[in-house]
Amino acid sequence: MESRDCEADVAPGPPACDCVATWWDMVLRNLQHTVPSCRGEDAKGKNRCWYEAALHDGNPIIVYLHGSAEHRAAPHRLKLVKVLSDGGFHVLSVDYRGFGDSTGKPTEEGLTADAICVYEWTKARCGATPVCLWGHSLGTGVATNAAKVLEEKGSPVDAIVLEAPFTNIWVASINYPLLKIYQKLPGCLRVLMDALRKDKIVFPSDENVKFLSSPLLILHGEDDRTVPLECGKKLYEIAHDAYRHKERVKMVIFPPGFHHNFLYESPILLRTVRDFLSEQWA
Repeated sequence: MESRDCEADVAPGPPACDCVATWWDMVLRNLQHTVPSCRGEDAKGKNRCWYEAALHDGNPIIVYLHGSAEHRAAPHRLKLVKVLSDGGFHVLSVDYRGFGDSTGKPTEEGLTADAICVYEWTKARCGATPVCLWGHSLGTGVATNAAKVLEEKGSPVDAIVLEAPFTNIWVASINYPLLKIYQKLPGCLRVLMDALRKDKIVFPSDENVKFLSSPLLILHGEDDRTVPLECGKKLYEIAHDAYRHKERVKMVIFPPGFHHNFLYESPILLRTVRDFLSEQWA
């Protein structure tokens, strides 16, 4: 996204919350706006004002919340963004505080605040264009945290996509492949749990989904060894049981070959997402 200022910009200012560094640093340095491929030529050389105006061109918008490793420009994330852009979506990819070139310390409260700010900033500029929160791995916990806060504020998220979600960080940590090596060591799990308690890290998606009403699509690979498929299935069951309108909750399981990071390679991913959102937003 072009970072030049526009004197004529009179769009609403940022929400009042504690975001990465200052809110405008967040927007100008840590929020990457990829337009739909069909508008790629139009976007060349344009400034921030043009990009903001483009958000209400009628093409749906995805706010992408990445996982715990690296940053928004990791190769597999860029490839997913390209798939979504080619499919007609605006994609806003954000590096939370403490990730990429963002300043600050990553905490559950902070990451959640960052996601809420990006969503509200986008909604203030997109007119009637729907906005979807898309979380991957750790980002699924951030997404459900943010969605629950927005639901409580009376502004349910337009839609939520959870890619490779866990139920809560405790379960995810215990099932993390590298940790399984140490699970038989005396006191290993107790040390881990104590550390999570100390830093107040929970990301309780299994509790959050009980309070949501937004359309919810869960995507999970059958051979995901980082976040086992059982986690996604369990989260789906909890959400489906809790939702009043059952048709708003859907889970799609992808066959072996895509693991944890490569669902973008599936030929049915884009169609799955577009069909679900089109049906929910009709």
